[in-house]
Formats: sequence, C-alpha cells, structure tokens
Amino acid sequence: MGKQYKHIYFDLDHTIWDFDKNAEETLHELFVLHKLADLGLSSADVFIETYTVNNHRLWRDYHLGVITKEQLRQARFNQTFLDLGLHPDVIPIGFEDAYVQLCPTKTNLFPHAHETLAYLQNKYTLHLISNGFKESQDIKISNTGIGRYFQHIVVSELIGVNKPDQAIFQHALDLACAQKHESIMIGDSLEADVYGALNFGMDAIYFNPFNAEKPNDVPVQINHLKELTVLL
Repeated sequence: MGKQYKHIYFDLDHTIWDFDKNAEETLHELFVLHKLADLGLSSADVFIETYTVNNHRLWRDYHLGVITKEQLRQARFNQTFLDLGLHPDVIPIGFEDAYVQLCPTKTNLFPHAHETLAYLQNKYTLHLISNGFKESQDIKISNTGIGRYFQHIVVSELIGVNKPDQAIFQHALDLACAQKHESIMIGDSLEADVYGALNFGMDAIYFNPFNAEKPNDVPVQINHLKELTVLL
C-alpha cells in the first residue's frame, strides 16, 4: 500500500512514545516521594489504574475541544485523589507540577520504534502531528532521540487547534508542500488521528497495540510498529 505515499504523519503519545509505561514509572516514583501511602492510599498500582482511566477520558475531551489544557491538568490528579477517597484538604500540593516535570524525561518507546522509523525515513518524508503540550513534547523528542527522523513537528498548542480539526492537518500538509492523496496518518486515537485524517480526506492507519475492537469503518490497523515495514 505504500507506493502512493510520499509523506507519513505520526502521532507521538501512545503511538511512538509509550505514554502509559512512562506515566507508570513516574507515578511509582511520585507515590513514594509524596508519601501517598501515609495519606491512606492502598497501593501505587491502584493509584495508577485510577489515574489512567481519568487521564484517558480527559485527553479525549481535550482532543475534541471540550476542555482546555488548564482544565485537563487541574482535573486529572484531583479527580484521581477524590475517587480514591482523599479529602480535598489533604490532596498533595504540587503533585501535577512534579508529574509534568518528571514524566516527559522518561524514554520508553513502543517496541521497534527506532528501527521502524529509520526504515521508513529511507523511503518517505516523516512528520509528527501531536496534540500534546509543547514543553513536554520537546523534552520527549529530545531525550529519546527521535527528532532526527522527522522533517516537521506540528504541535497543536502552537497552531491553536487540535486533531481532529481539519485545520491542523491542512497546516501540516501546507508546511511540507504535501497533498492529501500522497499522505497518510498513523496514530492510536480513533477520534483524533484516524477519523480526523479520514474526515479530512487523508488515509490513516490505526495503531492498536492493545488489540481493542476495530470499528468496521477503520480500513487498516496495526498492533505493532514493525508491521509498518511490511505495509509500507
């Protein structure tokens, strides 16, 4: 399927950078550092599980423009602490700030990320389109060494619109002097990446590492990044 393409657009979080694994490492460290067990929280694993549910829900809302960056950051840990029974008066101050500082420094990528990107770079022009926040994305890209694979890095916070808004896809194409028919988007979010690209008129591949049920209107999915070296 790769013969028609010249440009490949990747999402970053949950597609190349293993957000959940990096968040888990970070939260295990912060659980100890902030002495959350002394506040009555039963375990780091329960805390992480509750946070992950809240964070995924809030990011979906952020993708769709329902909430702002500030609302997302204010809510994800406050809601997690409340869900786990903490009184608002004892919620640790500065926990969100500590997380934002530490998590982007983690370097876990999905398996075969470097190998796959190096292979694709020899055949196509690669770009990133991310709904993440600029200061965090810059650190992730720098610390993992993946910046060398991408000609352009488009961060929604700087553009003023998030995926799935068609304006961010158009901006990314204009930046690369690319056309829809010669471009394809790869990402984990059905709403932001896959349907965003498809509704824009651009092909898309659904990155589905946990093998969730694929909707019938999603034409192509992969479970591992290395599958791209066969498809493309």
